[in-house]
Amino acid sequence: MNRTPVVFIHGAWLHALSWEAWAERFASRGYLAFAPGWPGETATAQDVRASPGLLGSLGLDALTDHYAAIIRSFDVPPVVVGHSVGGLIAQHLISINVGRAAVAISAAPINDVALPAVPAHPCSCDSTVHLASLTPQQFHHVYANTVTTAESDRLFERYAIPTPRRLLAELGSTDPVRSPCAVADVANTGRGPLLLVSGQEDRLVPDSVTREVYKEYGDSTAVTDLKQFADRGHSLVIDSGWRLVADYVLGWLDEQGVRSLPAKS
Repeated sequence: MNRTPVVFIHGAWLHALSWEAWAERFASRGYLAFAPGWPGETATAQDVRASPGLLGSLGLDALTDHYAAIIRSFDVPPVVVGHSVGGLIAQHLISINVGRAAVAISAAPINDVALPAVPAHPCSCDSTVHLASLTPQQFHHVYANTVTTAESDRLFERYAIPTPRRLLAELGSTDPVRSPCAVADVANTGRGPLLLVSGQEDRLVPDSVTREVYKEYGDSTAVTDLKQFADRGHSLVIDSGWRLVADYVLGWLDEQGVRSLPAKS
């Protein structure tokens, strides 16, 4: 019998390897775990920082199309787990019935919910003005603010990469005509279950933003749940407390009847 796939989508400033512990954890529970990178993303964060290639040209539409094609390629509809920008993509896709269930962790907001101003990003580490990098100090301040400097520096070295300025501009846009990929059909009652997760000390996507997004789904009869983690920042999927979050997600999937082995038809 085919096992249920799980597709992990990383967000801004992180490499696909940021899901390595999650992929192993989900695989140990019987799921088929996949963490495909963004288009053109090379094997390690160090490689991307040294040679970002075409990363700077990426926007939200291209990223969403990239992951939609991957998710649609499976015979068994996957669970979609996204962090940050990946969480926005996960919500958009589940709202158009792409995927079995979705988990959006510290997700960039959908629809008309506003994202706070993104901190300044010096270009000293960038080979092109089209990319924005965080220094290790900035990464600790805005991304991994709930862990020690030593842990933050280790996370930065293994996982941190530049992110496209174009993407940041799209996410922070107040233009009423936003990309269709920044929209989720919150009224779709036939979609799969959705879990929203926030860190209450998150400085990039504050808990208040996730709660406002949760209210967007208030009139839908489709399953939409919210889990808030106290004392956690935007790094909650990669820092030393990642397993608590991952195991909560696994438990929630089980409660929704989403199993690693689909029921026989």
